[in-house]
Amino acid sequence: MPSSNSGRTPSTGNGLSVKQQRAADRAAKLEKFRKENERRKRNKRIGIAAAIVGGLAIVALLVVSFVLAPKPATYSAGSEGREVPGVETFENVSTHVTTPVTYPQTPPTGGEHNPAWLNCGVYTEAVPNEYAVHSLEHGAIWITYDPSQVSEEDIAALRSLMPSRHALLSPYEGMDSPIAVSAWNAQVKLDSVDRETISAFFEEYWLSEDAPEPGASCSGAVDGPGKVA
Repeated sequence: MPSSNSGRTPSTGNGLSVKQQRAADRAAKLEKFRKENERRKRNKRIGIAAAIVGGLAIVALLVVSFVLAPKPATYSAGSEGREVPGVETFENVSTHVTTPVTYPQTPPTGGEHNPAWLNCGVYTEAVPNEYAVHSLEHGAIWITYDPSQVSEEDIAALRSLMPSRHALLSPYEGMDSPIAVSAWNAQVKLDSVDRETISAFFEEYWLSEDAPEPGASCSGAVDGPGKVA
């Protein structure tokens, strides 16, 4: 006897035919794929937006840093005969030696010195006299301070008075004043950061023709300890 199910479409337990169930499964997979694809696109848009915002923030920070960063001071090469209050002048020889030197001035303003000069810049530690004096020979100005007598604000103020080249800044213990500014055979000692006097000193003695070798290099030789700029 023929089966009673003859001619009927097989069905699943949920009342759908096998064909209908397969179609429903395909539709569910397509919907899942669509949602996943939309999620990926949304996350990508968010990521791109975040990257753009982050990039703009970095650019803005760089611009602000550049605008707000302290600019090096500018001076004209000196030796015009200006009189700077408090300046003492000296007579020192210019001779190269490779031995330690005892200097008549503290800090020194000239005399025998090492054949290598000290690279100009900012130092947080004491530098060798014999190398710094060679930099003075090249027309550099050397600002020194007693770290026990000045503040961090004072040091920052001294740094702001430096030009971009041919200038040194370093601590120097044992001075008889908190601050000294030295050139070849010239020096002024100060009890505090006197911007007017220091600027006038630079205008008269920076790259002065009174130095033995004004304008000779102040880089490419020896870095002292604690060089930060």
